[in-house]
Order: sequence, then structure tokens, then C-alpha cells
Amino acid sequence: MKMNIKDDQHKPVTFPRKSIVKATLFIVVLFISAALLDFLGYLDFNAFAGLKRITKRKEPNPYGCDFVQNQSTQTHFSQNRASRLNPIRSKPSTCPSYFRWIHEDLRPWKQTGITRGMIEEASRTAHFRLVIRNGKAYVKRYRKSIQTRDDFTLWGIVQLLRWYPGKLPDLELMFDADDRPVVRSADFIGQQKKPPPVFRYCSDDASLDIVFPDWSFWGWAEVNIKPWGESLEAIKEGNNMTQWKERVAYAYWRGNPYVDPGRGDLLKCNVSEHEEWNTRLYIQDWDKESKEGYKNSNLENQCTHRYKIYIEGWAWSVSEKYIMACDSMTLYVKPRFYDFYIRGMMPLQHYWPIRDDSKCTSLKFAVHWGNTHVDKAREIGELGSRFIREEVNMKYVYDYMFHLLKEYATLLKFKPEIPLDAEEITPDSMGCPATERWRDFMAESMVLSPSEESPCEMLPPYDPLALKEVLERKANLTRQVELWESKYFQDLTNKP
Repeated sequence: MKMNIKDDQHKPVTFPRKSIVKATLFIVVLFISAALLDFLGYLDFNAFAGLKRITKRKEPNPYGCDFVQNQSTQTHFSQNRASRLNPIRSKPSTCPSYFRWIHEDLRPWKQTGITRGMIEEASRTAHFRLVIRNGKAYVKRYRKSIQTRDDFTLWGIVQLLRWYPGKLPDLELMFDADDRPVVRSADFIGQQKKPPPVFRYCSDDASLDIVFPDWSFWGWAEVNIKPWGESLEAIKEGNNMTQWKERVAYAYWRGNPYVDPGRGDLLKCNVSEHEEWNTRLYIQDWDKESKEGYKNSNLENQCTHRYKIYIEGWAWSVSEKYIMACDSMTLYVKPRFYDFYIRGMMPLQHYWPIRDDSKCTSLKFAVHWGNTHVDKAREIGELGSRFIREEVNMKYVYDYMFHLLKEYATLLKFKPEIPLDAEEITPDSMGCPATERWRDFMAESMVLSPSEESPCEMLPPYDPLALKEVLERKANLTRQVELWESKYFQDLTNKP
């Protein structure tokens, strides 16, 4: 059977039925193939109306990997971190008391606000400028920090944006990743010029630097200290290895004594042939540890003494939180500097204060008192550790960052702008180029999904009288310990 089809000249043309079927099948197959190729990313199917085949290559990841996707497949990371970052609570908790110091740290700009001129003045010592716009982070770097402090600080901020996506307002700030504060309050007394807002890891009573969580919460790769969440779990397990009354009844310290004269002075308090100061002090040689694989520096293996000494280095010391998490009574040598959480801790409740001008006798008495008041000493150690575990866990670290940055942003008197030479920072841009421990620690500390609850609820600022009472209570408790100590040595002297 034949079919008659006319061409454009109205001449009869005949085609076999089988040819029609084959042509139809060919066209159907062609459309199906094109749709499949479009789905796979090779064709622009919108242009297929003209049967124009367009090669469409997948855009390669500019960083050479998909860091986020790779870590999201590691379900064991996700499960462990979910339990630490999303504790089960029926409603947002009230923030720990030390969050109230956010108001005090920002008070210098409460009346005037923060102008662009103040920000630019802060760039004199800054390592980087951070801009957050529409939930994305951008950085302009001025100089390299010690080791990778700046990188892991920025990594932590990127994780904050993943933890609370879309909740932070636009902002712009300057960050100085060195140790000691630089904005001296005495330089701005009675002057029209206002202090520059500089973020850093610690400050002191004579400075106006704004305190921010340090880089080691996301890992200190250079000395093999894991991210805080992992370290806290390991130290908790280490606490259970040696019961408190079975621990060595001396004060323990291990560290680098060469970073500050105060630490060198501490070594004079070590046990010797001529004197027993109730201490066991060890020098930490990081170069040697690196060569030996850090086998003697595992934090979880250092919770074997009843008492652990904290002493500052060149400024505040990262070691503080690891020492205080050990369930041992922390012997806290009088500090000059403070980090973001220590202002919420109280002597004789969370730690035992030690004189900085008479360390040896002060340490000797502290250990004697603890060994004669074992239950009370253990209670101080446990309360200090509980504070660290429950109020300085990663959930509250992110909450502190969130509230600090949010309150800071309300003070800005200008619209944050992204510098032309700034770069956007993302998990891929930071994680993909990283190698070895640096990459591992970023993977371990990466936020894989947003928080299931809102940030904790901030307490109002201290009123002047309440703040004065807090400071006086700390001072009075410290003086009480000093009076006990003086009486103890006076009684020893008076013994026949």
C-alpha cells in the first residue's frame, strides 16, 4: 500500500509506510536522547527547537574539590557533632553569665556608634578585614598571622554562618590575631577622638580591645591539638581513667617556659633536693614532640594529678580551657589578661587563686590545703570542669560569636562595603587547598547543618552596682585565700 503526499510543486510523491515509521522512531529517539543529555548537563535543551546542539561543560570547582560534599558523606562526623552542638532543649536557653561582658566590651562605642573612620584607624594593626554581606563572608588580608591563627579564626566565622544561616546582619570589622591588646584606654581619656574597634583573642583592664574566641576552638594544627569539640570529649574520657582521690597529690604543669619571664619564674618552684613545693613541673619541647609524633602531649593523658597549674604566657594562654576541663582543681596564677569566658568564673568556686609575686609558697599552700580538704578541693575541680563542659561548649562558643557580632553590627554608622580586592571565603575555598592536619581539623570542625534552635537569650547589661559587686566578690575571695596562706606560714614559723 502506498500513500500520496504532495510536495510544494503539487506533484505527487510516494513514500513507503516503513520509511515513515522509521523516521518517526528516529525523531522520538533523538528527542529522548537530547533530554537525557540535557539532564546530564551536555546540551542546552532550550535551544533544541532549532535542533542546535550546544556543548555545555560542567563548571569545575575552582578549589579542586567539593569539601562540603565530601564531609557531608562522613555520617560519623555528623552524628558526633549533632549531639554536641544540638543538645536537646525545649526552648532557647538563657546565655551563660559571661555573655554579659559583651555589653561591657562594646560600651566605649555605645553613645557615639562606630564610624568608618574608626574602622580604618583599626586597620593599622589588623591582620584582616572581615565583611559579612547577605550572609556571606569576605576577607581582605593585610598581613600574615603567627602560624594559621587567622585562617582558623576565619574558618570559625564561616562555620558560624552555616550554624545560623541568614541570621547575622551585615557588618565590617578589623581583626588583630597577635597576642597582646593594643588599644590602650589611657590614650583616649578626655579626647574627642574615639578608640578604634579592634577584635582579638584577649584584653586586659587597661585596654579596649574586643575579645573574641580564639582559633584553637577549630583546632591548632601546628601542635596537633584537635578542634575543641573533639578535645573536650577526649578529656572527658581521660577524666574517667583516674579517679580523683587516686590522682597524684601534687600540682602539675607542662608548657613552654621561654615565652614569658613569669613562666621562667614558675620553674623555680619545681621539686629539688633542697625544697619541696608540692609541684611537678615539666618543659614542653614542641620541636621534639613534633619529631616524635606528639605522643607525650595528648591532652586526655594529662588529667592524672589532683591539681593543675594555669599560668599566662606572653599574653593569655590557649591552655586555659584544656587545663580547666580536667576535673583537677585549677591553681590559677593571678592573670593580667582575660579571654571571653574567664570573667564568668569565680575563685574558690571554679578555681584556686595563686599569687603571681610569690608563686612557690602560694602553690605549696594550695596543695596542702587541697590534701587536707579533699572533698572541697575535688568539688572546686569538678565545678570548674563542669563550667567548661557546659558553658564553653561549641554551642555556646557560636552563640557568643553570634551575639557579639550582632550587637557590634548595631553600632555601625555606615553601610558595610566589600573591598574590591577582598575574597569570598567558603568551606570549599578554605578546605580544598588545606593539607594534612590542617585539612583534617577543618573537616572535623565543619558545621554540616544549621542549628535546630535559636541562639540563647542574652541577659541585660550589668547595672553599675551589680558589676561592682561581682568584681568585689572576686577580689574578696582572692584576699581570703591570701589570708589563709599567710596564717599557714606564720603558724609554721611560730612552731617550736
